[in-house]
Amino acid sequence: MRRYPVSFIVLTALGVLCAIPGLISIAGFGAVVHPVLDDPMAGLAFIVSAVALIGSGAFPLVIEKLKEDDER
Repeated sequence: MRRYPVSFIVLTALGVLCAIPGLISIAGFGAVVHPVLDDPMAGLAFIVSAVALIGSGAFPLVIEKLKEDDER
């Protein structure tokens, strides 16, 4: 069984949680959640932040993969 780094799991989970209100806002239903999310640009900011979080979580995963390959 493969073990994933905790930082990968946490950052990816935060990225997914950040993408949810972003997608809701971009879809036009942001005002239902919060008045600030009524602006599609707020949704875009959430999506950009989600991509950055998921990208940041990928670094520990790649480093772990490189360490595994080096041990072989």
